[in-house]
Amino acid sequence: MSVITDAAKIDQLLTRGVEMAYPNKDAMREALMSGRRLRVYLGVDPTSPTLHIGHALQLKKLREFQELGHEVILLIGSFTAMIGDPTDKLAARQQLTSAQVMENAATYKKQAKKLLKFSGENAAKLMFNHKLLAKMTLANVVDLASHFTVQQMSERDMFEKRLAEGKPVYLHEFMYPLMQGYDSVAMDVDVELGGSDQIFNMLAGRTLMREMKQKEKRVLALKLLVNDEGKKMSKSEGGFVAINDVPEEMYGKLMSMSDSMILPYFEIMTDVPMEEIEGMKLQMTAGANPRDLKMKLAANVVTMFHGKAAAKRAAKHFSTVFQQHEQPAEMVDFQVASPMNILDVLVATKLANSRGDGKQLIAGGGVRVDDVTVTDINTMIDPAKLPAVLQKGKRHFVRLVA
Repeated sequence: MSVITDAAKIDQLLTRGVEMAYPNKDAMREALMSGRRLRVYLGVDPTSPTLHIGHALQLKKLREFQELGHEVILLIGSFTAMIGDPTDKLAARQQLTSAQVMENAATYKKQAKKLLKFSGENAAKLMFNHKLLAKMTLANVVDLASHFTVQQMSERDMFEKRLAEGKPVYLHEFMYPLMQGYDSVAMDVDVELGGSDQIFNMLAGRTLMREMKQKEKRVLALKLLVNDEGKKMSKSEGGFVAINDVPEEMYGKLMSMSDSMILPYFEIMTDVPMEEIEGMKLQMTAGANPRDLKMKLAANVVTMFHGKAAAKRAAKHFSTVFQQHEQPAEMVDFQVASPMNILDVLVATKLANSRGDGKQLIAGGGVRVDDVTVTDINTMIDPAKLPAVLQKGKRHFVRLVA
């Protein structure tokens, strides 16, 4: 596949959803317009089994490089995840074992396939950084550390805050940007892209490339999906929408977000023209109902991951369950052969992860049977009184049958 140097496509790649470029956007544009095939990578630490919608923006941007004919790499941080990225953390991350990391990463390729092409012409490469980093000797690590000072590391916002509050900063946390930075050297990349919260780590790689390979590595820092409090949308901070959420779940989560997030989501997560998004801004200022724009956004995003037919079904489900306050026509059936405790039913139907989770749901008024709120954790489900509809929250329904 030859490299495409279409100015309009390159301009969109460098502007839409982009926070910063290093050394600058002009240098990045010059490299893209040169016709030279660049090696571009995105790193993702498998701290959870699920990629979320924040990763989707980065995967979409990586796909744009792929569609222009550049070599793209999705790097699984199978080694760096065991260190733990200290970015934005006011306490050290709990370190993961190699087994935990690899278990989390087991389906990452399958999830990323929704946005990246891993076969055919110019297929994306999947790599694991434990294969790059675990073989380093102590001498290699000492040499790597010699390129940075304690002052440089201590200037990171989260470290400064912790030190000011008398909280510990562990030496292994200083190693994280070194190891992420060395990924760039080991793969000899031309471009790294990632969220704007990764700028420090990505620039560490830029420093190492310059000093160890005398090569200019460019960095593209992307905007983050943030809530009204300015916290990024992630599993740890809330507002979590998973790439592998079923269509109805994904649609419902997007419909429940705050109105202030509609336009940023349109810019970052869709291909709707920016001129049209500016028109939406005027509509909202003029008093348009935000719900209508959310429905358009939800349909757009669900289509991206699941297709148009699934998006239509999800919209119909939302309308039926939330707007018309009816139960969905189609539900999963669960057979109850003998009397079962409500907690066991919640776990067996996967509406709760554990009995403890079920207790919390019931305590919060989140469980209903035939539209009656369950308040007693000792409630028994009797097959003689079935069928009945078990409901968790507003979106989850299971039909209980004898």
